Amino acid sequence: MTVEQQTAMTGAETDALLERHETGVLALARADEPYAVPISYGYDADSRQFCMRLVSTSGGEKRRFLTDSPKVRFVVYEEGETTYRSVIATGRLEALSQADLTPDHIERFGAARRPLFEMWNESKSDLDIQLYELAPDELSGRRIDIE
Repeated sequence: MTVEQQTAMTGAETDALLERHETGVLALARADEPYAVPISYGYDADSRQFCMRLVSTSGGEKRRFLTDSPKVRFVVYEEGETTYRSVIATGRLEALSQADLTPDHIERFGAARRPLFEMWNESKSDLDIQLYELAPDELSGRRIDIE
């Protein structure tokens, strides 16, 4: 029989997990219709903000959910043999225009993995690539240890 112990992660532990990883699951909803997609991200522990580069197509499902400043939940997790850790960020996704980009933004976006255009059926010119920022209203980490 295994014994499970669940604890909240400290801010430093949460930041460390987010800095170790580059991918997570972004969840959006519209009325009663959910949508979740794995994405790559960059994270800045000093500002506790995420940057995301989202690629969509004109008729794609993702674009239907990316309305003005949608409320989102973003999950990053890792699993070991006896430990499971996860971080959940909730807040509003804010689109960034090229005119709004600062050198700090560019550095954070550069840390995020770029999507491979080869994985899309559409040509590069048919893809809509938009930059987003998430400054979470809530950011919490949890660790589960199994003995």
